[in-house]
Amino acid sequence: MLNVQRYTGDLEKVWDEFVWSANNGTLFHTRRFLSYHPPDRFVDHSLLFTKKGRLLALLPAVDYDEEGTRLVLSHRGASYGGFVIRDTLSIREAFDLVEALLNYAKNEGFGAIDMTPPPQIYLRRPSNYIDFALVQNGFCYRKREISSVIPLDFAADEILNTFDEASRRAVRRGQKLGVAVRESDDPAEYERFYAILKKNLRLRHNVHPTHTLAELLDVKKLFPDRVKLFAAYTPDDDMAAGVVMFICNPRVVLAFYISHDEEYQHYRGVNCLFHDIIDWGIREKYGFLDFGIFTVNQDPNWGLARFKESFGAQGVFRDSLRLTF
Repeated sequence: MLNVQRYTGDLEKVWDEFVWSANNGTLFHTRRFLSYHPPDRFVDHSLLFTKKGRLLALLPAVDYDEEGTRLVLSHRGASYGGFVIRDTLSIREAFDLVEALLNYAKNEGFGAIDMTPPPQIYLRRPSNYIDFALVQNGFCYRKREISSVIPLDFAADEILNTFDEASRRAVRRGQKLGVAVRESDDPAEYERFYAILKKNLRLRHNVHPTHTLAELLDVKKLFPDRVKLFAAYTPDDDMAAGVVMFICNPRVVLAFYISHDEEYQHYRGVNCLFHDIIDWGIREKYGFLDFGIFTVNQDPNWGLARFKESFGAQGVFRDSLRLTF
């Protein structure tokens, strides 16, 4: 029998320590990350699962109403949710976790459970036990998006060999024109980048960034060593392009925001950026660079897919699973 306990603020230290030691924990699972949301944005309903007094798993979650159905949703305020588990989790324990969650949700009056676990590349040790237990207990794949990833398993001097010919030419052109790539912690540089990002998203998709500038800076303050801005500059120090990277865990770095200024497109700033970001990732010994999804509700953006593939990326599933009682 597993004990299911609802999260309270006094458990923050226990929670975050477990996340960083877990098999699949990421920055997005931590209370520190989730705390940047205003208290009234979500109704937190995160859970801890213990076995014989020992913490076995976590589930960051919110109590969410979707067209009259009350959901345990893991997690609306983060890229990834799902069970956070130890790397020694057995198949029996995986089934026990899922069954304990089902019983808890039914007893609490929920009508459905929905979760988006991190892709397999985020796991220290590969395991599909939780996925298997979810499906065997009636969960269905609500959607399967595709996230572009680059395994950083080659030497830095081979980076250009992993790019397609057009991207190789673009990097060489940018370097010849004097493009400089720099990392910055300066809030003013984040503001410069955010202005480019906001303009592009509005013109291309008529949407706003996931975070406000203030929220992005808050996340940077919370994780000064895990949130990084890399930017490409012209010889006149104009920002041609930028990428905000999240170091999600010791294995994966995520390109969370990517944008460029059309006025400086001929400098090929994005190509130069990813050449240097990949070089940084290799030197820091990360396993993968995650470009994020190029599908929306399983509909591919073919141009975005080609762009990411031009740097040597391939696709992995980012699944969302749901069970309605």
